[in-house]
Amino acid sequence: MRPIRRLVAAAALAVTLTGALAAIERPQAANAAIGGITWQDEFNAPAGTPVDTSKWAFDIGGSGWGNNEQQYYTSSTSNIVQNGQGQLVITARKENPGNYQCHYGYCQYTSARIRTSGKFTQRYGRFEARIKIPKGQGIWPAFWMLGDGTAGWPTQGEIDIMENIGREPNTVHGTVHGPGYSGAEGIGGGRTIGAPLGDGFHTYSVDWSPNLIQWFLDGSEYFRITPANLGGDRWVFDHPFYMIMNVAVGGYWPGYPDASTVFPQQMLVDYVRVSAYTDGGGGGGTSALRSNFSNRCIDIPAANPVDGARLQMYDCNGTAAQQWTFNADGTLRAMGKCMDPAGAGSADGTPIQLVTCNGNPVQRFTLSAAGDLVNVSANKCVDIKDWNSANGAQLQLWTCGGGSNQKWSRV
Repeated sequence: MRPIRRLVAAAALAVTLTGALAAIERPQAANAAIGGITWQDEFNAPAGTPVDTSKWAFDIGGSGWGNNEQQYYTSSTSNIVQNGQGQLVITARKENPGNYQCHYGYCQYTSARIRTSGKFTQRYGRFEARIKIPKGQGIWPAFWMLGDGTAGWPTQGEIDIMENIGREPNTVHGTVHGPGYSGAEGIGGGRTIGAPLGDGFHTYSVDWSPNLIQWFLDGSEYFRITPANLGGDRWVFDHPFYMIMNVAVGGYWPGYPDASTVFPQQMLVDYVRVSAYTDGGGGGGTSALRSNFSNRCIDIPAANPVDGARLQMYDCNGTAAQQWTFNADGTLRAMGKCMDPAGAGSADGTPIQLVTCNGNPVQRFTLSAAGDLVNVSANKCVDIKDWNSANGAQLQLWTCGGGSNQKWSRV
């Protein structure tokens, strides 16, 4: 949970919409690499019940939390409690000065921050919450994750699933932080809709796969990042993370409450759910890759693994020419050779071919949770050229657009 300043090219531009999310957004297909629920909290206890401490731990204090935040976090049910209506309520309150000692004197505000560290961590998968966020200048709600381990921040990494600052009531931000891109240099994107997010419940989630993280608002993707977006900095998102939820008051990024800010402010959490990553896109296993568009499989023409063979679509037949293995080095192999963008290209229209595996990072691919077969270096999708559903249709790299001609399943 840090201020974000660096944005990733066009993908990070906020999309302004009026009313419902519009057709310009990417439609979502079957989730090829997301399995069953591994952890959840539905907050269905009777009114007045504290948070479940078998699932959550508290952060306590008023240290400023590295951002000059103004609140003191407590474990009191006046700040965090289940409401008997299937929701967790985190309340930011304005208090009489002198109640709690803070890093700059006495805290004027109290709130709550909970985390699953020591209770639950997971590497990869879907992390999702349905939330009605609070409103107001200086109010800073967040649903985010930190890397588990002893190396400390930012080396362990941070994934911000949802952040909002009160002066931007219609905008959600998603961000990553790591060594060389932390704090104000975090890399992120956002989406702006036509009404304040705090007017109702919205679903905030990330799908996290090897070498790929995707952000969603109400099931619609608005941002994605791969190692190619880090400008040579280290990717630190291949180990378990734990979740955090909080409402901060004030700080360098959101600014501070003013006369327009109404207290108390509440964040209502309907549920938090985590789903497994099924290894559908990385690390072991041999299978065919079938198009959701044509129901045909990625194929080596004539089963001849000559360097430069242009990969095609063909009726699924179970032969070695259609059996692909995702390897630990990120390569995608069949008949002893690697899927490869021709000429190490990254432009739209770059042909997809078969060549001898050579260790070049451009030969790394991952199958995302949404079924996108992504070239990690280019951060582009394997695409059936010209939406051709016939045998012999050729493959190319293309900007990921969510069409069924870019959606794949392992079979």
